[in-house]
Amino acid sequence: QAMRRTWEALEARGAPEPRRAQFRATLVLLTPEGEEQVFEGVAPGRLVWPPRGDLGFGYDPLFKPDGHDRTFGEMPSEEKHGLPPHGRGLSHRARAFLKLADACLSQAK
Repeated sequence: QAMRRTWEALEARGAPEPRRAQFRATLVLLTPEGEEQVFEGVAPGRLVWPPRGDLGFGYDPLFKPDGHDRTFGEMPSEEKHGLPPHGRGLSHRARAFLKLADACLSQAK
């Protein structure tokens, strides 16, 4: 129902095609000393109608990431969220975690 309401609201507003969208995830690392680091991951793409796929949750069946022919709803979790070397870090969550991992590894040197 939420996906249909979203699409209908875009239609009512006359939103142009293709309907660009993005998923965004933000991770905040706060140390006991009060130091704060923010890591943001963005997955750009577009919305499709009708929804495709039953994998994932939320708006995954409406969202087709840039450079791909399938929606997040059509991709298994490992493909969306898997980190290298097994996955490509495609999702917004994976991209935020990759930035966090890179920061942690660079501080360990």
